[in-house]
Amino acid sequence: MRRSKEEIAKMRKAGRVVAEMHEKCIAAAKPGVTTLELDKVAREVLERRGARSNFLNYHGFPAVICTSPNDVIVHGIPGDYILDEGDILSLDCGAIIEGYHGDAAVTIPIGPVTEDAARLMKTTEESLYAGIEQIRDGHRLTDIGHAVQTVAEAAGFSVVREYVGHGIGTAMHEEPQIANYGPAGHGIKIRVGHVFAVEPMVNMGGPGTVLMDDGWTVKTADGSLSAHFEHTIAVTDDGPEVLTVPG
Repeated sequence: MRRSKEEIAKMRKAGRVVAEMHEKCIAAAKPGVTTLELDKVAREVLERRGARSNFLNYHGFPAVICTSPNDVIVHGIPGDYILDEGDILSLDCGAIIEGYHGDAAVTIPIGPVTEDAARLMKTTEESLYAGIEQIRDGHRLTDIGHAVQTVAEAAGFSVVREYVGHGIGTAMHEEPQIANYGPAGHGIKIRVGHVFAVEPMVNMGGPGTVLMDDGWTVKTADGSLSAHFEHTIAVTDDGPEVLTVPG
């Protein structure tokens, strides 16, 4: 669905709340801190900014952020996991303002990390921005995933297949689904007013995934590290605008 400039303005407001959630959680994410404590930090931001969570109670999800350490790809539930030096941690945050959604994720180091872990995070973020660069009027939907896959695999990493990006607007997950792999030049034409959440999930090892017994937590099948970066992006006359950044 194509959104008006007024609708995108509301999504920009939601995106700025998401950016602040990331900022505050990143500042708090130190060795010895639990992931549940980070969820509390994010809740405080939502309350102060007059925003609602789009994660809390989504199909029963019990928190306002997802916290996914090390081999957890996505959807980690905040709890009693204590962050340790050398961990990497994905923080996926969302917010609703005036009925419109923002959604973004970042993977951060907890203290010093290995060179390989740092390279995984850097490559995953670069793959996100390669995908964002394709979000232009007249391009095709699969141009996004092709760009993501090209960057990730050139670095020797693998792209998760089972979990993908999505349209976003008055619901957190809208059509179309946006795969992070595949050939370019297919799918719908991207048009001004489209808003997408692009979110590469890149594994250090193979692309396989395993869903844990809690029904949410997704881990790498081989126990390798995984990184996750995401932004909400609007298509404008001037190209892609990332909405989930500080104002």
